[in-house]
Amino acid sequence: MDTEIITSAETLANSSADLTLFGLFFEADIIVQGVILSLLIASIWSWAIIIEKLLITRLAKKNAIKFYRDFWSSEKEDIYEAYRRAKNNPMAKIFESGYREWENTYKIHASMPVQGVQNRVQKAMNIQINIEIDKLENRLLFLASVGSTAPFVGLFGTVIGIMNSFAAIASSKNTNLTIVAPGIAEALFATAIGLFAAIPAVMFYNKISNDISRLVSNLENFSDEFINYLSRSVDAQFSKPSDRNEYLENEDKE
Repeated sequence: MDTEIITSAETLANSSADLTLFGLFFEADIIVQGVILSLLIASIWSWAIIIEKLLITRLAKKNAIKFYRDFWSSEKEDIYEAYRRAKNNPMAKIFESGYREWENTYKIHASMPVQGVQNRVQKAMNIQINIEIDKLENRLLFLASVGSTAPFVGLFGTVIGIMNSFAAIASSKNTNLTIVAPGIAEALFATAIGLFAAIPAVMFYNKISNDISRLVSNLENFSDEFINYLSRSVDAQFSKPSDRNEYLENEDKE
């Protein structure tokens, strides 16, 4: 009896060497290996997207603050020339699109009502806002997909691991822990990898989405402020309707 106990203990000790992360992977069923590999790849790609989006949103916020300060402290023509080729600056891009539309429409179409010009400017900036939103949200949906599906993929690996455990018990007709443990370990390992991929994806998806929403809100507010600025500029510059035509004639002569 003592000899059998010692033998079982030695067998269990030797088998524990395989219960490492690499041991579990290489000893796992081919399906479980595929599950683990897919989850690891998804996790790595998720972290790449997370880091990229965190850097982009942080830089966009920093550039927006700088541009906003410059916008209200400098001449608009100078701002346009300084920021017309700016990168990673959504607010500057929106201003560029609006200012360009303003210059083209306001000077070319002298007979167009000011309200019509403002509508064109607003539409141009709205289009640019949508373009910037698409850039900011690019590949962000992948994080949501990983966060929602990774636990279920890990659960699939768990089911396969448990099935392998029962199959091992049935084939050996032995319920010894050394027979059951590898399959259970595979199952738990797949579950752990699924959670490892899903939890950061969900957390950072929510954070990045919130950061983007706040940035977009600032962009929309700036768009409205710019329209108001143009309206005030026109009211201050042209007290009479004829003043505008006179101004345009002088611009054409120059």
